[in-house]
Amino acid sequence: MADKSKSSKVPAQSAGGVQYENVGKEYLEKRKLQRSAGWVLLWGLGVGAVISGDFFGWNFGLAAGGFWGLAVATVLMAIMYLCMVYSIAELSTALPHAGGFYSFTRNAFGPWGGFIVGITDTIEYVITPAVIVVGIGGYLNTLVPSVPLWVWWLAAYAIFIAINIRGVEITLKVGLVITVLAIAVLLIFYVAAIVSGAFRPELLFNVPPAEGQTSALPFGIFGIFAALPFAIWFYLAIEELPLAAEETHDTVNDMPKALILGIFTLLALSLFTLVFNSGVDGGAATIGASGAPLTDGFVAIFGEGATTVVLTLIALTGLIASFHTIIYAYGRVLFALSRAGYFPRFMSVTSRYHTPHIALIAGGVIGFVVAVILDQFGTGVVGAALLNMAVFGAVISYAAVMASYIKLKRDRPDMPRPYKSPLGSAGAALGAVLAVIALVACFVNTDYLPGVYGVAVFLIIGLAYFAFYSRHRLVAQAPEEEVALIAAAEKELAH
Repeated sequence: MADKSKSSKVPAQSAGGVQYENVGKEYLEKRKLQRSAGWVLLWGLGVGAVISGDFFGWNFGLAAGGFWGLAVATVLMAIMYLCMVYSIAELSTALPHAGGFYSFTRNAFGPWGGFIVGITDTIEYVITPAVIVVGIGGYLNTLVPSVPLWVWWLAAYAIFIAINIRGVEITLKVGLVITVLAIAVLLIFYVAAIVSGAFRPELLFNVPPAEGQTSALPFGIFGIFAALPFAIWFYLAIEELPLAAEETHDTVNDMPKALILGIFTLLALSLFTLVFNSGVDGGAATIGASGAPLTDGFVAIFGEGATTVVLTLIALTGLIASFHTIIYAYGRVLFALSRAGYFPRFMSVTSRYHTPHIALIAGGVIGFVVAVILDQFGTGVVGAALLNMAVFGAVISYAAVMASYIKLKRDRPDMPRPYKSPLGSAGAALGAVLAVIALVACFVNTDYLPGVYGVAVFLIIGLAYFAFYSRHRLVAQAPEEEVALIAAAEKELAH
């Protein structure tokens, strides 16, 4: 909590109707992060957060749109992510704070806009590890079936939260090692698929077409639209990198480099995974319904003679990489929103290692409860709904952050921008349009509706909490808030 003896209410801001408290130095001293990351570690963080999408999830787009439908959808989403990455590379050097997307939208659209995006980011980053840990437990259960699933979940959360608490440097180094291993597994698969002859181009087009359609686009143009949310899994979570801005040695140079190299790494992996994994085993028709497409691909290449242990460990590398790095992300989102007073302030207190240990543990507890819910009600409908909540929440924040980029370009042209996006406002506008199209696709695809409803419920609860409680208790000295308040004051003086 804030030091009450050294805090005082300042008048409510006219825009947004919020109130701020001034806090003493002790408040921020208890909430200090440590700079430990260079661009290589940041690259590992960004790619690691995403790479599980090459191991599962993307393949359901084959069932939704066929190979060409998913391929076109992937190209469209790749363009969206490129536009977004260049935009947030610029914003992260202009506003280098731990809040990431919340910081950007707070500066562009005020506290309400910042909080809405903060909630959607929280949904994305807290729920995704919970779904991943269920997958990790399922794989390990095939090796040691006598161990209850909840033990695997608890062990996974305990190990990787402990690593995250121990310090940002060890967190990022562990993430880098696991990410490199996961990439190596994918590269081995690509080469083996070609050399073994298991990959056959004709298998890409064996999804049975709907009446009146062709094998090229078995569900027509609508199939492209339906495949958009699944194509997002190739890139989802690269946007977490700006959350590390306060823990980066040289944010101005390292953050843009890591973001841009990261997205191009993921673009290459998505292309190879889409082509080579779709063209093995039973082809697109079979892979499109698989719960473990890469494992099925390895079985097709090496046969049933390959041991279950090896195949399981292969599948685990990508899952663990994303699980570990997204734990980092939810820790920083909860930390930043708590430090600024949007969430309960005690969550932002940092440990002696300068890591947000309370936020990390709190997110893990929620994630564990989600995993239990998955187990009780089945990983089918509930698991899909939770994954879809992550996608739906993400595309809302994508559209908002690119709109923020455009608004800040217009309203605050003199804001220092050490790195500038080569795509500018036009690129951000294109990315925002594609994000809105992906958002609409989540509504049209009936499988995504439970996720849409889930996000709506969380948003309503969050907004009610903000409206009736936390908007009266924001922290003026939180970096994300302070820079926005100074800019607002300067603008008012100028008029």
